Order: sequence, then C-alpha cells, then structure tokens
Amino acid sequence: QVQLVESGGGLVQAGGSLRLSCAASGRSFSRKYAMGWFRQAPGKEREFVAAIRWSGGSTYYTDSVKGRFTISKDNAKNTVYLQMNSLKPEDTAIYYCAADENYYSAYLSFSAAYDYWGQGTQVTVSS
Repeated sequence: QVQLVESGGGLVQAGGSLRLSCAASGRSFSRKYAMGWFRQAPGKEREFVAAIRWSGGSTYYTDSVKGRFTISKDNAKNTVYLQMNSLKPEDTAIYYCAADENYYSAYLSFSAAYDYWGQGTQVTVSS
C-alpha cells in the first residue's frame, strides 16, 4: 500500500504563488512510479495538471498551466512538488496527488491510470 499526503494549499491573490507538496510513503512505494497532479473545481470533472516519471524525471503539463506551473521531486524525501506561479482565479480547485505503478504509462493525463490518491488540498485564488 502507498500513502500520499498533500500539503501547501491555501488562499492567494491572483498573480501569487503556492507550492504544493506530496509526500509518498508505504512499503509498496517505488521510485519506478509515475506521479501526477490533478485538480477538481466545484461542479467540474477532475482534470490533469502535471506529471513526472520518478526515475527519469520526464515531465508533462496540461496546456493551461505550461509556463506557470513546475512539477519536481526530491528523491531523499520521497516528495513531489507542484510550484504554481502567476495563479489565476480559474486555478481554484482541490488539488490531488496520485501515483501510477506503471512507470512507462502512456496515459498519465488520465485519472483512471493512477493507482493511489491523496486526500487533496484546497487552492483558492482570489481576483
């Protein structure tokens, strides 16, 4: 079993920044996983934000966050980060961290591909 715990959410004004953290633990956790960030706004479906392949470090982003968000990892801490800059009100959502056991997955933008999920952290961007 793998546990994912997100932190770092909060309230920020438009144009501001936040850094989300996702700490991974558990006997099953492997650095051969792929990690993703998703978000869900009220009344909307959960959508892909960013992903990273743990060992190789390849990163992927949805178009709406490219150039503003950066996904990264800290091997020593088994933690994945999402640095969010130039935040917009439309970024307001609950942000979820997820782990995919299939490192080579070609479906990292699909929530159904992930095996483990965190509890989510709220990000609110005021205009």
